[in-house]
Amino acid sequence: MPLEKKRVRVLIVDDSASVRQALAEVLGSDPEIEVLGIASDPYMAAARIRTEIPDVITLDVEMPRMDGITFLRKLMAQHPIPVVMCSSLVEAGSETLMQALEAGAVDIILKPKVGVSEHLAEAREHICAVVKGAALARVGRRRERDSNGAPAKKLTADAMLPPASGHAMARTTETVICIGASTGGTESLREVLEALPADSPGIVIVQHMPEKFTAAFARRLDTLCAMEVKEAADGDTVLRGRVLIAPGNFHTMIERSGARYYVAVKEGPLVTRHRPSVDVLFRSAARTLGGNAVGVIMTGMGDDGARGMAEMKHAGAVTIAQDEASCIVFGMPKEAIAHGGVDKIVPLQLIAQEIRRAAAR
Repeated sequence: MPLEKKRVRVLIVDDSASVRQALAEVLGSDPEIEVLGIASDPYMAAARIRTEIPDVITLDVEMPRMDGITFLRKLMAQHPIPVVMCSSLVEAGSETLMQALEAGAVDIILKPKVGVSEHLAEAREHICAVVKGAALARVGRRRERDSNGAPAKKLTADAMLPPASGHAMARTTETVICIGASTGGTESLREVLEALPADSPGIVIVQHMPEKFTAAFARRLDTLCAMEVKEAADGDTVLRGRVLIAPGNFHTMIERSGARYYVAVKEGPLVTRHRPSVDVLFRSAARTLGGNAVGVIMTGMGDDGARGMAEMKHAGAVTIAQDEASCIVFGMPKEAIAHGGVDKIVPLQLIAQEIRRAAAR
């Protein structure tokens, strides 16, 4: 008889009894997940961890006795466990959740201020996928510092724009860098962008992240990097020295008007179960940029970007994948490699160097 697949054991930490119950029901409905326990605050969570270590923790931000960010920092400094933050989507809180990602959280689950149980039930498939993805994440010790039903059909980039014609555009003097990332990507992107000089070629990034959080992410990177970093707006020009982050819940594509490259930010269906989708960005690069592009696929769960990167390579672009050893989750790069779309596989610390080299061709 085949061995039964080990279930992902989850500890739910939230001060709201209704949220704890709703999350437990949602996660418990997945046969691949086991709710190991629930805790109403970090002290109760710490006591439970001493007796049995979960594979994943879902963690609220605002809780009594100790806030979630403080607990996360202590946990990552003493006993690293994959953590998914579960918090309300509010503008003021988005900066806090940026701190959580910096402190080591691998993903975010959003909960509204009202109708929490209904929202979590409707987002069952996404929540379970996030938790199972987090269980695959490799987290290291950090220094402590101050709805039921069948899954929806998985759409491809065809839902947003047709494939490249096969006739790559002639080389120009300007290169555009296209980067895709998901789980673990926020800190990995920071490391890459911090290593690039202020006059680097224009960069367009899809990082899987909820709406409004991408604006906070861009603001944070803008304070850390030599290049200008901003959340992309429809019609923004792709310029040397500028990084555009695709806004959450909107697809971002590269288009051209004469010698000017710019981004189109559009609504549309989920593509490879994501919006924004890396596949949509990469396909637009294959169609519009051809050999004037550099594609980079980084840490993340799933296969978003794999087909688009193969299309970029076919159109003449240089394509780079982050290696397994430096990925938090080696899902997206692995799939891109399997699809034959990758020229070079390099560790995180060498990606910026490879981008500079490719752009200087």
